[in-house]
Amino acid sequence: FETRPPATLDKIESFFFDRNSHVDHEVSPFAGAAALSLLCDRGYKPLELSNVLYRTIQQTPAKKTPGITVYPIKPNEAHLWATINAAGWAQDQPELVETVLKFSAIVSSREGSRCFLAALRGTPGAAGTLTIRNQVALFGGAATIPELRRQGLQSALLYERLRYAFNQGCD
Repeated sequence: FETRPPATLDKIESFFFDRNSHVDHEVSPFAGAAALSLLCDRGYKPLELSNVLYRTIQQTPAKKTPGITVYPIKPNEAHLWATINAAGWAQDQPELVETVLKFSAIVSSREGSRCFLAALRGTPGAAGTLTIRNQVALFGGAATIPELRRQGLQSALLYERLRYAFNQGCD
């Protein structure tokens, strides 16, 4: 955006508006001040500032954390996964619950995506996604419900998704 004219945003807006879709923005801090200013000038409020990080995936041995289980959800657990995800993301912004629930429904049914739950002593408390395409694994949407934070659920969830991705041929 820094070097692109506002016409670029016109094209992006047209794509969504032509489809009668609401436009939300998740923006990289690397987009720069000019991009954020352009969005704000047009009345947008970015939902989130996000970065994308990458690393190689290597084979790792199974690691068990006492009391924590992590597993890919079954189709009948999609609503549970969405509920855990929304509760983790929307603690400080309850107005986002409906948006996260709707987005979670899309993610849980998208081809190539696997949704994972992490449970502490049998109680689901963390959710995360893993989307695989062309041997690349995208880790996203990880959240923990407030009352189960700081107990190792996210670490276990990340570790198990790394193992799963490696076992699916991702590098």
